[in-house]
Amino acid sequence: MNEVSAACRQALEALLARGGAPSRADLQTLATLPTGALEEALPALATEHGAAAVPLLTALGSGVAERRIRRAAKRALYRLAQRGVQAPEQATERPPVVARGGERAMRAWLSGVDGSGSRAAWILFEGSYGALRLCSLILNDVAGILDAAGGDITKKRLDRELAELRASQKLPWVETGPARAAGLVAEALALHRAIHTTPPAAFARWQPLFETAAPIEPPAPAANPQLVERSAELLELPELAGWFLDPEAVQADAVELLQARESRLVVSDQLKAEREDAIVSRVVERELTEGPRRLWARRLLEMDLVFESIGREQHGALARAAAAALQDASRDVGRHPFARALAARALELAGQVALGRLGAAEVSRKPACPTTVPSA
Repeated sequence: MNEVSAACRQALEALLARGGAPSRADLQTLATLPTGALEEALPALATEHGAAAVPLLTALGSGVAERRIRRAAKRALYRLAQRGVQAPEQATERPPVVARGGERAMRAWLSGVDGSGSRAAWILFEGSYGALRLCSLILNDVAGILDAAGGDITKKRLDRELAELRASQKLPWVETGPARAAGLVAEALALHRAIHTTPPAAFARWQPLFETAAPIEPPAPAANPQLVERSAELLELPELAGWFLDPEAVQADAVELLQARESRLVVSDQLKAEREDAIVSRVVERELTEGPRRLWARRLLEMDLVFESIGREQHGALARAAAAALQDASRDVGRHPFARALAARALELAGQVALGRLGAAEVSRKPACPTTVPSA
């Protein structure tokens, strides 16, 4: 932690220890601190103090604070809410998701997001007399609900299956607020309506449980330029091993790249590197238009929450910065390090398919219908 970040954290800790609403002088002091320091210090404060930090974060997120302070505080509150930590007044405004027959969502778990945009969701419902039902879903951000299963379950069996799942799956598996998980299901249902498809038949018995759920609103983070430049590091993580653009869409570009590398006419390594750079830029600009940029940004924000839930704040910060830069339409996506890494990996895999070393189905990014947590 550098001196500026340490000073920011110290100021926030002092406000938290003092209690009460921040004064005008406090807000003026915070306003002198760099945005990056605030964006690091506020989530760290929330992570360390949990519910105790909610009153201060709520005050900083109100209309009296500077806009960038409000935004950073609201993001910290959002992350706390995903872990089930909310201010008492918020809890009364948004009661647990209650479905027909008195069932309500009590707990929920999510996997990380795989390279096709799929993730698993478990939502535990409790009935009027304490009976538990577990709804197990596979959600996909371009196709909606891919699979549905579950049924009656005991607490002992639930604990056993959760332990087995965490030990066996490649993707992280984290607990989240049940309202958030239900909101993701509501999002998937809205997607079905938008693309004129229907969920699988097995979901029909669960659908009434989500009638009152509302789609969630993801945060709008600010881009940290230093972290954006490092964002390609994310694709080195095992959890993101399956993240790349669809190789099928870049097949012709991959063949061109292979030809450029093997060309005897272009003997200069510099010229070959420039040609390869141009091919990658072309793919990024063609494939990552406004819609796909939003899609990949949302995946990054979801992984940010997952990483923070398992104590990997640095990886979460990288994902958040990469997402912010993708969401910013004024930025040149062709120079975005993370976007270029997505394209470069897709070109390499498409090249392997062209050479017969991989089957196209092995690297397809089209959503599959797994029956458990999707693999990385």
